[in-house]
Amino acid sequence: MDSRTRLPVVGMIGGGQLARMTHQAAIPLGQSLRVLAESDSDPAALVARDVEYGKHTDLDALRTFAKSCDVLTFDHEHVPQDHLKALVADGVKVHPGPEALEHAQDKLVMRVKLAELGLPVPPFSAVLETADVLRFGADHGWPCVLKAVRGGYDGRGVWMLNTPQSAQRVVPELLAAGTPLMVEQCVPMRRELAALVARSPFGQGAAWPVVQTVQKEGICVEVLAPAPDTSGAPVQEQAQELALRIAAELGVVGLLAVELFETADGLVVNELAMRPHNSGHWTIEGARTSQFEQHLRAVLDYPLGATDLAAPAVVMANVLGAAEPPGMGPDERLHHLFARFPDAHVHLYGKAERPGRKIGHVTLLGERLDEVRERARLAAHWLSDGVWSDGYDIHGGQQ
Repeated sequence: MDSRTRLPVVGMIGGGQLARMTHQAAIPLGQSLRVLAESDSDPAALVARDVEYGKHTDLDALRTFAKSCDVLTFDHEHVPQDHLKALVADGVKVHPGPEALEHAQDKLVMRVKLAELGLPVPPFSAVLETADVLRFGADHGWPCVLKAVRGGYDGRGVWMLNTPQSAQRVVPELLAAGTPLMVEQCVPMRRELAALVARSPFGQGAAWPVVQTVQKEGICVEVLAPAPDTSGAPVQEQAQELALRIAAELGVVGLLAVELFETADGLVVNELAMRPHNSGHWTIEGARTSQFEQHLRAVLDYPLGATDLAAPAVVMANVLGAAEPPGMGPDERLHHLFARFPDAHVHLYGKAERPGRKIGHVTLLGERLDEVRERARLAAHWLSDGVWSDGYDIHGGQQ
């Protein structure tokens, strides 16, 4: 007879890097995350012991996986709504539930709901034909933003329409391919922010400091924590309160990331994610409780952890696959990185390197944001390309 104390089992659907880092966070909680992965090469399957294999689109596989878990949660938001509702009907605990998760799966559903709640969103409209976009542009001005209602990420599924002619070129092709579309006003923003919060079934909420995200070609390349020029400013409190209200109104259990535009007139909601999020990776070393540990605490209905910063300035930089293969392997790159920046915290996801693909991230902490940001930028560039962008010579220091 097994005399070990049994703890509730959290099952995570999806075996990507978020599941990989959630597995690592589960261990200090006395947990061992159970993962539903598609293949043994998935990032989480490379490190977790408790892995089952199946597709998130296969209801039978989901049901079999659920039998061995006390609660299900997600590495991504692509599980079909019908499957989620079937699991709930079977009596499975699913966090976040399908009604909440739909607002992260469907951008139009999200926009309609937030508008009904009186929350700040840009003007928007569903697109059933090209004329819908032309009318919207005439009413709200060009350029405007065309979005795939489902499935877009990292700049994919987003098209900037600068003129009516561009709409007439792009929209018919997408509609003919069966892509559900919406259009919204192009927001004149100062910068992009992200508010990360957690909410438990009991209703307890917790919020981390609001961060600034830096995008390049639609991909997040840096996260600055806390967002500069917000210390003591109302934007920190406003963004946190906005995110906590959305979590409560939608019934979110677990993590909620609210991507925001800061404009001259205030904050505007851009996107929602109901899982650990790239804008929160800095919390692993940079906060008292990481987003991954907090997500587990929330779905288990444990008391939530403290969200204080571990240092005055924290910067996370994504490591992207290089345009050209680096001249040295990842192990050699790590060796030289730690020789120059021994305090760098590196997370590589076990993914094959392809141009522009997120293959890891690096986090640095310190007293001054500008200094920490420069070191994080250099470290991420080195891990991506095997080249120091400031001319540093690995054999002899600064050139």
